[in-house]
Amino acid sequence: MIEIVLKDESYRIMGACFEVYRVKGYGFVEPVYQECLALEFQDRSIPFVEQPTLALSYKGRSLEHAFSPDFVCFDQVIVEIKAVKTLNDEHRAQIINYLKASGKALGLLVNFGHHPNLQYERFLNIREETTKGTDDTKAEL
Repeated sequence: MIEIVLKDESYRIMGACFEVYRVKGYGFVEPVYQECLALEFQDRSIPFVEQPTLALSYKGRSLEHAFSPDFVCFDQVIVEIKAVKTLNDEHRAQIINYLKASGKALGLLVNFGHHPNLQYERFLNIREETTKGTDDTKAEL
């Protein structure tokens, strides 16, 4: 049996996402969902930082450019939200790069623009060959 990384934390985060989708539905722009999700995280006492600036480096040297995922929850989970018809490889690459650059354990890619259901994918930060599991998508770093 595969152990789900940060199971309780991701369950709480996804519960908040499902609630926002239930209340707002689809069709709004991403900033609307981001604001609603921040409020839902507060209501559920989920620790989060909204759009933190995370430094980037190249061969041990700091870069001027940084990146800002939508949320970091529990100091270990990157939550990247979208409001598009469907997720694509560009969105997946974005969260995989966020995981590589930050060293965070888990990434949740959540799409509020999909109909009729919320669309989401989990990405695990590991340093092994890329494989796909039933519970987590593992990203090569």
